[in-house]
Amino acid sequence: MPSGLVALAVGGFGIGLTEFLIAGLLPQVAASFAVSEAAAGRLISGYALSVAVGAIALTAATARLPRKHVLVGLVVLFVLGNLLSAIAPSYPVMLLGRIVAALCHGSFFGIGSLVARSLVVPERASRAVAVMFAGLTVANVLGVPFGALVGERWGWRAAFWAVTVIGLLALAGIIAFVPRRAGETPPTESAAPTGLRAQLGAFRSGQVWLTLVATALGYGGMFGAFSYIAYTFTEVGGFSSADVAWLLMVYGVGLVVGNLIGGRAADHDRDRALVLALTGLTVTLAVFGLLATSATASVVLVFLMGVFGFAGVPGMITRVTDYAHGAALAASANVSASNIGNALGAWAGGLAITAGLGYTAPLYVGAGIVLISVLVMTVAAHRARPAARQDRESAVRR
Repeated sequence: MPSGLVALAVGGFGIGLTEFLIAGLLPQVAASFAVSEAAAGRLISGYALSVAVGAIALTAATARLPRKHVLVGLVVLFVLGNLLSAIAPSYPVMLLGRIVAALCHGSFFGIGSLVARSLVVPERASRAVAVMFAGLTVANVLGVPFGALVGERWGWRAAFWAVTVIGLLALAGIIAFVPRRAGETPPTESAAPTGLRAQLGAFRSGQVWLTLVATALGYGGMFGAFSYIAYTFTEVGGFSSADVAWLLMVYGVGLVVGNLIGGRAADHDRDRALVLALTGLTVTLAVFGLLATSATASVVLVFLMGVFGFAGVPGMITRVTDYAHGAALAASANVSASNIGNALGAWAGGLAITAGLGYTAPLYVGAGIVLISVLVMTVAAHRARPAARQDRESAVRR
């Protein structure tokens, strides 16, 4: 495994911690700044919105710069944002720190995925992306308990100091181990689009748009169910509030497993792996809704929800960047699409609960949304077959 890839994974781990640990620190932060729970919650929603905006804005603004330099700048921004949060004297400064840290999130994973796949042979591209995202999935498992544990022992500021140190380690690793020209040559071996106009041209591809839509719907369906999963556990499954933490860790372990399996499967047959992952997620969510009253079934199904939910991530990213001919803006747009899907999925799940359909309703709503993603991905795969066949025939002739 290239050392540069490990450095990217450390960066992904730090960014993931920043996103997730705040959930375990909200009561302390709210008390420290004497703000309401709703105001403290904006430290989460403000972060998510900044991710979606920053992914496109920063990638577009840095389109002509070497990708290693951009990654270094993004991690510096991440370190500054967390440092600002750690020393924040007031709530507005804390919110500003969260926004600054979030701005790098989408671009880091978008541009980082291009750099990651350039560090290995083409046949291992999706696995390389999976290794980089492994940091994010591990952070999903550890983020909330890490924040709660550190916050309880040393105060909430200590958690942000710890993440700042992780960011500095990632920064040093990227500077030392990521090659200077990493990610500059796209999978097609032609010149990567650098200018903003050239990168926008990548969005003329119907396959790029189909992949983005499939990503948004796949994430949206999973997140629509996940947003209310605590209520499903306690109000339907009979679990106690104390059980929710370890159940969420089971889900996080599923994310780690799904990410690694999905990367390997995508390198073998990407489109088939993506259709199977989305189909598996659809079935899992629907069955979860039916069996949510069973404690044993709930544990198994929340694990499978994580496995199938993240199994498609490496393949989706390599797919969109392949059809965009290595345009970094398309890779970052894939991250934005997932965040937009998260917001829409959570909104749809909330509507179902408000309508009085019960706490299993978000699972069925999520299954329906992901089913649409299956159809979109199936159409994309079907349309891609003639081009893939032509490429194979050309390779044979050569």
